[in-house]
Amino acid sequence: AKAQKNTKRVPSFRKLLRTSKIKLDNKLKNKQYKQQSAAKKYRKEQKKLREAVRDAISRKPFPLEECKKRQVAEKREEEEEEDALPLDMMDEDDLKLMEDLAQKASFLTRDLSSDEPVHVKKRKHESVIDKYEKVPRRMQTEPEKELIHLLPIKDKGGIIPQTMEKPGKTQIPESNEEEDTEEMEEAEELLPVLTPEEMAAQRRQKLQERKMHIAALASAILSEPDNNIKKLKELRAMLMEQDPNVAVIVRKLVMVSLMEIFKDIAPSYKIRPLTEAEKATKVKKETQKLREFEEGLVSQYKFYLENLEQTIKDWKQRKLKKSNVISLKAYKGLAEIAVKCLCELLVALPHFNFHNNIIVLIVPLMNDASKMISELCFEAVKKLFKQDKLGYASLGVVKVISGLVRGRNYDVRPEVLKVFLHLRIKEVELQKDSEDIAPKKKFMTYKEKRKNLSRMQRKWKKAEEKLERELLEAEASESKEKKLKLHTETLNIVFVTYFRILKKAQKSPLLPAVLEGLAKFAHLINVEFFDDLLIVLHSLIASGGLSYRESLHCVLSAFHILSGQGDVLNIDPMKFYTHLYKTLFSLHAGGTNDDTGIVLQCMDVMFAKRRKQVSQQRALAFLKRLSTLALHVLPNSSVGILATNRVLMQTFPKMDLLLDNESQGSGVYLPELEEPEHCNAQNTALWELHLLQRHYHPMVQKFAAHLIVGAPTEGSGALSLDLSQRPATELFEAYSMRGMTFNPPVASVTPRRKVPSRTAGFPEHLIQYIEGYSSPLVSLYSFKV
Repeated sequence: AKAQKNTKRVPSFRKLLRTSKIKLDNKLKNKQYKQQSAAKKYRKEQKKLREAVRDAISRKPFPLEECKKRQVAEKREEEEEEDALPLDMMDEDDLKLMEDLAQKASFLTRDLSSDEPVHVKKRKHESVIDKYEKVPRRMQTEPEKELIHLLPIKDKGGIIPQTMEKPGKTQIPESNEEEDTEEMEEAEELLPVLTPEEMAAQRRQKLQERKMHIAALASAILSEPDNNIKKLKELRAMLMEQDPNVAVIVRKLVMVSLMEIFKDIAPSYKIRPLTEAEKATKVKKETQKLREFEEGLVSQYKFYLENLEQTIKDWKQRKLKKSNVISLKAYKGLAEIAVKCLCELLVALPHFNFHNNIIVLIVPLMNDASKMISELCFEAVKKLFKQDKLGYASLGVVKVISGLVRGRNYDVRPEVLKVFLHLRIKEVELQKDSEDIAPKKKFMTYKEKRKNLSRMQRKWKKAEEKLERELLEAEASESKEKKLKLHTETLNIVFVTYFRILKKAQKSPLLPAVLEGLAKFAHLINVEFFDDLLIVLHSLIASGGLSYRESLHCVLSAFHILSGQGDVLNIDPMKFYTHLYKTLFSLHAGGTNDDTGIVLQCMDVMFAKRRKQVSQQRALAFLKRLSTLALHVLPNSSVGILATNRVLMQTFPKMDLLLDNESQGSGVYLPELEEPEHCNAQNTALWELHLLQRHYHPMVQKFAAHLIVGAPTEGSGALSLDLSQRPATELFEAYSMRGMTFNPPVASVTPRRKVPSRTAGFPEHLIQYIEGYSSPLVSLYSFKV
């Protein structure tokens, strides 16, 4: 039979490298086990020997010669002592007993402090026990040195293992507590007493050092974020500054610096945690470096947000316990800076990690007692709503606000709900925003293709660009669908919050904000809720418990509902027309005439957008009452009201009846009647326009002259394009006199008094019209010294 072929291979060098460490570890473990077993065996033998010696000594005691010698020496010493006890005082029996015991028992001369057996050292020959006692015992006085196994070396003789000692920590010699306290006391005695100027200079020097350190760390992180991500931890550690002289300022500077750093180095995407499979796979060095950077960034960002949150909580709970390092007043300043940083991060990083956590922190602070902190949070949420194009962040904020209002049983500030008015749902332009969201792709022009590409390359390039355009369009349409879905969900939460307050808290101070919000978003409400909502709005108006502005918001909400999807419903809103007609003269005619803007919005929705449902009698009655109201209000309100009258005259036919003195039909005009359909407005005239033509404000004069000639769109009586195309509400805001104050001159004590001009204290743009106009109105504004 053929000999079997030897299939055993010589191990390769790589295999030896893999197995060398395992073999060395096993050899080390075996060696340690043998040493332990040998030591254990040795201990057992020693124990047995000691037991045998004790037994032998107890059975056969040896006579002691030293005992007799010591007794003789003691007797001599006793005799030599002057105060020694005389022997005649002891009985002979006692002396004899003591001598017998001294010869027989060895315990009287034994050193009781030692456990050593008696009479062992007086043997003539050295025993086996002495040999064992002379052997030095192994005691572990020094710690075993740990070895680090290095890569082995291979030479002609074979593989040589390499090891080295693990470097240990240097032991610090312990010092006695008493010596430390003495040194501290001496050091305190040696410290010089500083003057206030020296203390201020020392504080400035410390603060300058901290500033330079913060600047150095921040510039290093911003220059190379990938390599210096660990310096974020060093900078964040300065948030715990313990020097009471500079602790507050340093913490504030570190908070703001970290906020700016995170705004700069944070990527434009959300970093997700890696799965176990992704961690196990091998990646390139660049990918691994990026992963480490992202992991460190998210970790430090999380700790930074936790520090800000803890600072705010400390300020809230600091009223009972005060810190030695930072006072309660300083904690308030730290909390304000922390809130500012959170607001900045809320607006700047809506796409990054932990944004929902920031929302949960900021939204409750909108209801904070501190006015400064609440206003900071309001402004941050408003900015977030205005710049949010997709709607993810807006949806998160709306959810938290709804939960806050419900959780506190509707006991929140009205401004919390007024934030909903800044949502981009009503005036959002889907096409424009989708173009902003879609990735920008710059395609080559025909000249560039002709210049740089061949004919075949141009053909391929054309097909490629066509495909890319189609992909971009598909992506834009997908973003539209996402946006509509998010907006629908956001509006549902907003309306649920509004309807809860209307149902359960009608006497709450949140009602004006609810009505204002319904007036803004009413055209987006589902048709199924229209009947119930209109009934609730009318019951609120009829209750009489609303303020004038709240009733105007109710009217505006009702007509917004009816002007949108409510056109298909057969609902007569005559009671809302009657309420507005009745309360028009309740409008404030002084400086607080902000309600005029709401009235103008109501007129636009009630007449311009519902022209087919409004009768001629109703339009004439409102035109007459608005003209009368224009005589009593401020110039900006008069301009807005006259602009609304212009729209009424151009929208409805036969409005020029009021420009003629002849009566139309039977009846007499009844200005006090509260029913616009039955006041016979067709039998009166707009004599108010003649008075408004002599108004001191030039724009009021211009509109009054335009309406007297019938509000023509062309000809000499027509308005310019910039006035005719602007809505009434915009004109009302444009000519507002808010912020303009009269500053009457103060008489100086001089021998001669100079009488000031009649126009002193007026705005400059009105002086030229007042000086050339003589009217009783001007005498009201004249000044006398």
